[in-house]
This record gives sequence, C-alpha cells and structure tokens, in this order.
Amino acid sequence: MLSRFFRSSYQSKYFTIGLAGIGATLCIFMIAQGAQFAPEYLGIMAPFGATMVILFALPNSPLAQPKNILGGHLLTTTIGLISLQFWDVTPLTMAVSVGVGVSLMMLTNTLHPPAGANPLLVLSINASWGFLLSPVLSGCLLIILFGWFYHNWVSRIGYPIKPTK
Repeated sequence: MLSRFFRSSYQSKYFTIGLAGIGATLCIFMIAQGAQFAPEYLGIMAPFGATMVILFALPNSPLAQPKNILGGHLLTTTIGLISLQFWDVTPLTMAVSVGVGVSLMMLTNTLHPPAGANPLLVLSINASWGFLLSPVLSGCLLIILFGWFYHNWVSRIGYPIKPTK
C-alpha cells in the first residue's frame, strides 16, 4: 500500500512541479555560492533565472538543450559587448542589439529566450569583455553540468535529448 502511494506520488504533476522548483533552486544556489569561495567570481545574472524555467520545467524542449543555452547566452552577450564597444547606449542601440541577437540565435539554431535579455543587461551595466567569461560562460557551463546531473540522476528523464534524424 505504501509502495503504491509513493509510486502514484512520484507520477503526480505536483511531484514533477516540486522537483522542477527544487532543481532550479539548487542550481541557482550552486552558481551563487561561487562568490563565497572566490570573491572575484561573478557567476550569476538575472537571465539565468529565466534559463531555470526552461531547463527544469521544459527539459525536453529544444530551447533547453546545451547548444541553445550556451550558444544563445554567448551570442547575445557578444552582440551587447560589440554594441557597447562601438556605440553609445541609447534606446536605439538597445533595441537593435536585442533584434540582432534574436536574429542570430535563429540563424544559428541556438534560440534560447532568456538570452534575449543579455544585450540589455550588458548595455545597462556597461559590462567589460570579461563578462563573457564570468558570469556568462562559467555560469552556462555550470548550468548545463547541473542540468545533466539532475535530469539523469534525480528526475531521471534524461538530458540532453537525443537529436532525431
């Protein structure tokens, strides 16, 4: 009887919802903890919160795959940094940076909606080129590693999805 209760609980949508929330919590906590060990480490940025929604609520979505998380964040951050290098921060440069980022993610098949915020973030905080390495690259790699571990060992749904031919 107890076994049937646990089996039905594990298969309930509320269990899945709770597990996704726990996964997102643990992933962000792990990334944010980096500053405790290395004060110069900046591993967190707001768009990563939106990445958690896709990675933990929709892990089988093409938008949640490693190529999309890494490629989308790196590409759009680079667009923001290039814009910052050559132009003043204006509503037009912010808009064009986001538009170019969206188009390039689509062109390279690395669409990841949370990354659309990266040019705005880069331009808003006047980020340096080091921002591309930390928090963007380091954070993305930790997110992908955590997502792989979590979805293969905890939720057991498998990650990343295998491409279909």
